[in-house]
Amino acid sequence: MQRTLALGADEAWALVADVRHHGRWVPATRVTLHRPDGAGWRPCAPSSPPEPGDLVVAVTGPRARRGGGGLVDRMRIERFDPPLGAAPGVAVLVKLGPVLLGSARIEVADAGPGRSRVTWSEQVHLRGLPPALTAWAGAAGTDRMIALVLGRAARETQRNAG
Repeated sequence: MQRTLALGADEAWALVADVRHHGRWVPATRVTLHRPDGAGWRPCAPSSPPEPGDLVVAVTGPRARRGGGGLVDRMRIERFDPPLGAAPGVAVLVKLGPVLLGSARIEVADAGPGRSRVTWSEQVHLRGLPPALTAWAGAAGTDRMIALVLGRAARETQRNAG
């Protein structure tokens, strides 16, 4: 799925590839970012950009934004390469479960002065079931979620620009 944002590639990258922002756009979801340390995982400071090896924990449920439980989607950042000149930025996340497995890829490319093109794709399936059996259902759900997130991100950038 693709969407053009009214932001330069660097700004769009900072907004869309930093998964901590996704909690604003995905209904009933909180997203936290954790970095490995010698004793386990510690929350990342808001000013610290994501990096490969970080753990993303997204929790979706009626009370998730207030600290309640829900469906947990754990992901490890495998790649986090910001845009550089004409080269697009690429982020790759691997879904670790406990229920959802697969991967997500976010690409941000320059689309002219003050504009960028965001391309987001996910391949998701359910743990314990063959990917071919659940991929079609995962694709339908993730397509709707990606469209919602990119639409909300685009509206947010338009409001902030106006």
